[in-house]
Amino acid sequence: MTFRVTNPYVVASIATIGGMLFGFDISSVSAFISQKPYLNAFGFPNSTVQGAITASMAGGSFVGSIVSGPISDKTGRRTTIQVASLVWVLGAIIQCTSGGHSVGGNRAQLIVGRFVAGFAVGLASSQVPVYVAELSPKAIRGRLVGLFQWSVTWGIMIMFYIGFGCSFIAGKASFRTAWAIQVVPGALLFAGTFILPESPRWLANKDKWEEAIEIICEVQGKGSFDHPDVLIELEEIKMVVRIDKESQAVRFADLFKRDSINRTMVGIWGQIWQQMTGINVAMYYVVYIFEMAGYSGNLNLISSSIQYVLNMVMTVPALLFIDKWGRRPLLLSGGVLMMIWLFAIAGLLAVYGISVPDVAGNKNIRIMILEKNKPASRAVIACSYLFVCSFSPTWGPGIWIYCSEIFPLRQRALANGICASFNWIFNFALALFVPSAFTNITWKTYIIFGVFCAVMIIHVFLMFPETKGKTLEEIDQIWADKVPAWRSASFVPRRPSVGEYTGEHPEKLMHPDLYEHSPSSGYTGATAI
Repeated sequence: MTFRVTNPYVVASIATIGGMLFGFDISSVSAFISQKPYLNAFGFPNSTVQGAITASMAGGSFVGSIVSGPISDKTGRRTTIQVASLVWVLGAIIQCTSGGHSVGGNRAQLIVGRFVAGFAVGLASSQVPVYVAELSPKAIRGRLVGLFQWSVTWGIMIMFYIGFGCSFIAGKASFRTAWAIQVVPGALLFAGTFILPESPRWLANKDKWEEAIEIICEVQGKGSFDHPDVLIELEEIKMVVRIDKESQAVRFADLFKRDSINRTMVGIWGQIWQQMTGINVAMYYVVYIFEMAGYSGNLNLISSSIQYVLNMVMTVPALLFIDKWGRRPLLLSGGVLMMIWLFAIAGLLAVYGISVPDVAGNKNIRIMILEKNKPASRAVIACSYLFVCSFSPTWGPGIWIYCSEIFPLRQRALANGICASFNWIFNFALALFVPSAFTNITWKTYIIFGVFCAVMIIHVFLMFPETKGKTLEEIDQIWADKVPAWRSASFVPRRPSVGEYTGEHPEKLMHPDLYEHSPSSGYTGATAI
C-alpha cells in the first residue's frame, strides 16, 4: 500500500497550497504596475488595458470554477486538485516568457498566461474547500477549511515581496524572474497530492466503501472503527448516499428548484458579497491607494507590503476561533467594520484630496493628498490597514468555509463551482471597473463599496443560517426544515443517538445489506456487497 497522510491538519496544509496559487496570482503584478521595465515592455498600459491584464486571471478562474464541479464529481476531488496544479505551472511558464516581443504580443501573451493560471485557480478555489470540508472532523472543520484563505494571504504576501525584491533587477528580468518563481507552489501542490487520501464522501458516493471507511477511521478515530464519531459519521453518510442514489443525476437546473434555490442563492450571494466588500480595491490596486495618499517609489511599495503582512497575520484569529465564534457573528461584524473604514477613506479623500492630471506620471490616478496634509494621508493608510484587518478574519476565510458546508453531498461539487464562478466573474468585472473608477469618480469609489457592505449586513442577518458545530448532513436539515437564519444557532438536528452505538460491537451497527465483517478477527475493513 502506498504511503498516505491522514492527519487532518497535514492533509489540509497540503491541499490548501491551492490557495497559495490564488494569492500568488493576485499580487503578481502589484509590485510592477508602476515600474519602468514593466511599463516599457507592455506599452504603458492605460486604465482599460491594465484592467484587462488584471482581470484576465479572474476570467480564467470563472471558467475553471464552472467546469470544476463535473470534473470533480467524475474524477474525484484529489484528481481535480492535481489537474489544477499542472495547469498553474503551464500558466506561469507562459507569463514568465512574455515581454520579449512587440508590445501587442507581450500584452496578448501575458493575458493568455494569466487566463490559464486563473483557470487553475478556479479549479482549486472551488474544490479545495470542498475536499477539506468533506475530510474534516466537524469540531475543527471551520479551522481547516479556513487554512485555504490563510494560504491565499501567504501567497499574496510572498509574491509581493518576491516582486519587490525582483524590482531591483534591471530590465525585463525583474518581472520575468518573479513570474517564473510561480512554478514552485504549483509543483509542490502536484507532488503533495500523491500522499493525500481521496474524499471519503466522494468514495462512498462511488460505492468504494472499503477505502472510504478506512479513511474516516484514520481521520476521525485515529484508526479505530469503534470510535463513536466514526460510527455516527458513517451512519449519516450511508443515509445521504442512499438518498442520493435514489435521485437523478444533479443538473445545473436542480440547484434552482424549490428545495434548493434558497441555499444556492445564499452561496452565490455570499461569494458575490466577498468581492463587493471592496477587497479587490485593497489588494489589486494597493499601490494606487498609497499613491493617492502621497507615497511614491520604494516607500510606497514598503507601505503597501505592510497591508499584505496584516492580511496574513489577521487571518489567524479566524483559524483559531471560528469553530467557537460561529460563521454568522464573523460575517456580520466584518461587514460592519469594513463599511466604517470604507466610508472613512471616502470622507478623508473627499475633504483633503485635490484633483490632479496624474500622480508621478500615472494618469489612472487623478486625486491625491498634498504633503501639507500628512495627518490625513496617514489616516487614509490607517483606514486601509484597518479595512484589511477587518476582512482577513471574517469575510476572507468565512465565505469559503461557509459555501463548502451548506450544500448536500449530491450537489456539493457542482454548487461550489457555480458559487465560486460568481466570485470570479465579479472579481473580473471589478478588476476592469476599479482603474476607471479611480480615474473618473476618484473617492466616490469607496462610497459604492461602503453601501454594498451595508446591504450585505442585512442580507446575512436575514438569510445566512449558522453552521458551526454541525455535520454536513445536519446542516442539510436546517434547510430542509426551513429554520430562520437568526434562529439557526440554537437548532437541534435530528440525528442518530450516540447511545445507540456505545458499547456495541461494530458488526451489529452497520447495515448487513451494505457491509460484511469478520466476528473472529474484529474489524479489518469493510467490503461492499
